[in-house]
Amino acid sequence: MMNLEWYRTFIAIYEKHTLTKAAEYLYTSQPGVSVHLNALESYIGKKLFERTSRKMIPTEDGKLLYSNIIEPIKKLERAEQHFKRTSKDVIPSINIGMCTETFQTILENEVPTLPFNLVAKFGEHQDLMKDLNKGLLDLVITPRKHDKYTLTQYEAFAQEHIVMVAGSDTDVKQITALIEEQNFDLLESELKTRVWYSASNEMEHFRRFWYESFKKRVDFKPNYILPNIGSIIRCIENNNGFAIVPDFLVKSSIESNKVKLVWRGKKAISNTLYFATREDLKFKKEINCIKDIFIRKMKNTSVLGV
Repeated sequence: MMNLEWYRTFIAIYEKHTLTKAAEYLYTSQPGVSVHLNALESYIGKKLFERTSRKMIPTEDGKLLYSNIIEPIKKLERAEQHFKRTSKDVIPSINIGMCTETFQTILENEVPTLPFNLVAKFGEHQDLMKDLNKGLLDLVITPRKHDKYTLTQYEAFAQEHIVMVAGSDTDVKQITALIEEQNFDLLESELKTRVWYSASNEMEHFRRFWYESFKKRVDFKPNYILPNIGSIIRCIENNNGFAIVPDFLVKSSIESNKVKLVWRGKKAISNTLYFATREDLKFKKEINCIKDIFIRKMKNTSVLGV
């Protein structure tokens, strides 16, 4: 009696060209694939492939069989998927975008508790917003509004404050004294002599903090420019060096005394964080679940001022 799985295995071998790749595609073992093929060849009495060391080459009988069964088998598989019963409801998959550090700080340890599937994408805010506009993402965490995306809705949910920090092994006595004296000319000169870290994707924080504090553009290059703020924090923890970062990303490091809060700047600098979604948002229940996590965990995340 003919087995439908023999035909499915035959099609996989024909399209993937090797027994190994056919087995991977079918999520089965290579010996199992060989058994199906041998059974089919025995059943129809025809040799379907020439076996070489590198690939399976279909014979003329193999080509003829493939051309006759491919469409009926595909139609049968589609019908099977359409009518098959399932004991589970379909679990929605939510696609979100944000910077790596925000995900690690706020959402990462909550992922195992989520009652739905999740796909997280990291990248520049403008690129993530493009993907949201195209319908590739369901939710983006962003520090700015992009007015050109007319189908996008923004919901403010928190403030991030930009602060100057240093590793716990950094001598900040002179820096602190100059801040207390409000001797900003000498403070700027002294800070330029220190070891600095910055992130290639967040130089805007550095430039903005410096200009608002000294009314000058940054005229020196940080000693170390790393991929992201998370790398900066890990590098300065219990070490020497300065950085300018959003406060909520460094709060736990300050509380554990691995990093020191040095200065909030001459003028407080903050950004509003937004939930960005499309107007035709699907899976509102699941998106609200993620929003609730952010709102809950962003409360009281600001570090104490100096």
